[in-house]
Amino acid sequence: MQFKHPEILYFLFLLVIPILVHLFQLRRFKKEYFTNVKFLKELSIQTRKSSQLKKWLLLTTRLLLLTALIIAFAQPFFKAKDSKGITNELYLVLDNSFSMQAKGKQGELLKRAVQELLEKTPENRTFSLLTNDDVYWNTDIKSIQKELMNLEYSATSFQLDQQITKIKSRKTPFNKDVVVITDAVNLQANQLKPIDETIHPIFIIPKSEIKNNVAIDSVFLHQTLNNFYEIGVKLKSFGKFEQEIPVAIYNQKQLIAKTQVKLDQTEKELFFTIPKADFNGFVSIDEPGLRYDNEYFFSISKPEKAKVLAIGNADKNQFLTKIYTENEFVFTQFELKTLDYNLLEKQDAIILNEIKEIPQALQTTLKAFYEKGGNVIFIPSEENKVENINKLLVNFGSFSMSEYQKKEKQITSISFAHPLYDGVFEKKADNFQYPNTKGSFDVKSTYPSVLTYEDQLPFLTAVSNSLATFYVFSAPINKENSNFKNSPLIVPTFYNMAFQSAKSGINALTVGATSPITIDQLLSKDEIISVVSSDEKSEKFIPQQQILNNKVKLTFSESPTQAGNFNALKDNSIIKNISFNYPRTESDLRLDNSNLVESYENGSSIEAVFDALQTNRTDNTIWKWFVILALLFVVLELLIQKLVK
Repeated sequence: MQFKHPEILYFLFLLVIPILVHLFQLRRFKKEYFTNVKFLKELSIQTRKSSQLKKWLLLTTRLLLLTALIIAFAQPFFKAKDSKGITNELYLVLDNSFSMQAKGKQGELLKRAVQELLEKTPENRTFSLLTNDDVYWNTDIKSIQKELMNLEYSATSFQLDQQITKIKSRKTPFNKDVVVITDAVNLQANQLKPIDETIHPIFIIPKSEIKNNVAIDSVFLHQTLNNFYEIGVKLKSFGKFEQEIPVAIYNQKQLIAKTQVKLDQTEKELFFTIPKADFNGFVSIDEPGLRYDNEYFFSISKPEKAKVLAIGNADKNQFLTKIYTENEFVFTQFELKTLDYNLLEKQDAIILNEIKEIPQALQTTLKAFYEKGGNVIFIPSEENKVENINKLLVNFGSFSMSEYQKKEKQITSISFAHPLYDGVFEKKADNFQYPNTKGSFDVKSTYPSVLTYEDQLPFLTAVSNSLATFYVFSAPINKENSNFKNSPLIVPTFYNMAFQSAKSGINALTVGATSPITIDQLLSKDEIISVVSSDEKSEKFIPQQQILNNKVKLTFSESPTQAGNFNALKDNSIIKNISFNYPRTESDLRLDNSNLVESYENGSSIEAVFDALQTNRTDNTIWKWFVILALLFVVLELLIQKLVK
């Protein structure tokens, strides 16, 4: 026990005074005469004993009373258990990712954590609060009460290492107490690496009662019919579900299709037929798990004709006219000597079809065309010089070709997962009749092959930037050299090469991802495209945009912050529908990695953590108890005076 004012303890020497007073106090007894002397003697003895006892009791009580008062004024206290941590700064890290939408015993995990912070955080306690998106340095609970009450779920996944790095970047001479409130879903071991001796982490892991969840993973265009789209909806289940789940499709707010499905497997695809028209709506399911992944927003724009230009001999371009038909494409072809360079920048795809020489001017133009979002397809000629080909290829990536070899080779594998063949094959074909070539160039590339020879060299390979794709064939595909034109692969390959510019199909971007899109729109220098929400949220922003000839490249990173359907506007007129969805990284609640933090201090609740910090790092003053003791001794003295005769 220690004292804040130890000098007051010198007053204890004054306790000698009441002792002396009691010891030398003389009391005279009055004599009474009685006829019975024996009785008088006994009475005299009893009176002296009682008086002596009362005197010592009063002396002891008064000494204890004065001692308690003196010690109380000296203000005794016990030293804090963790006195070194008294000056530590407090940081609260609150996970507000979508997995915290799960329900525990007292409701949604995040809402319960916010409520407990508002109720249990001491008003005079200074701390810093870090959420997935925001930081509030050196604040108190009253100052951020409104922000906590309006805290929304974040599309940004919880990254503990990033939060710890932010805390460590704060320059301070004190150590730091870090209270982390998270459900530990998707927590990785490497996220704990930044924790060192300057950080004292305390983890609060709220638990959800229900781990099962169903998410709408994606929506895709399965096939296009004359007057209808057949779209596919991919569902993922995390856990077991016995009951059927309702699935509905809305175009804006109008219900256009509905069904029920029983998830007897982890993934299930449903197919719906909807009218072939502009679509700006969503798919919705009704299930008891997380809410954020129960809706998937998507748009389908009215099909526009893709512009394709082929450079090469008209006879060799004959097969392209059968693929790029008038109802879906604007197809033009030129021989190299008659090529109008002014038309190139207006195309969506350009095909170099076995031209013998590739001029430097054409190479420069194609490079600029590719960088601005146009697809380029290169089919070599047997008469091409390798040096000329490699000068072209170096403009697009890590490609190179060696000399042409007259050697028959069989194509033996297809990259079914490549975007070029997305939705083309219902399943992988083992007995597929693959085409072959009689002569080819050996292509060296760091990019994955789309179609591969039996010797593992690529027949068709591709590289993409954020807007376009450059395709390279390693062999001529004329009838004299290959039967590729007679293969079932010819139509989907060239068809999808032209439509990689997203002229039609499902439009569904991800919130927070840097996902650029292009819009066919001619803007002046002073014109901009703005994006506004098409529902009651009314979120409006101006995305980053770049003018690319007759197109505009829009890049979305910080905005929007919420999922939904949006409209791209020019002069208040809608020019394109755009949809955004939250990433599905939080859907699997079974990925609870709370075992990773078992070696650190864990708290059962926010209240318990604050109580522990208060108890362990605050001096335990006990002067009040000595005041209470002094009052008890006063009462005891009164009782002795009254009861002891």
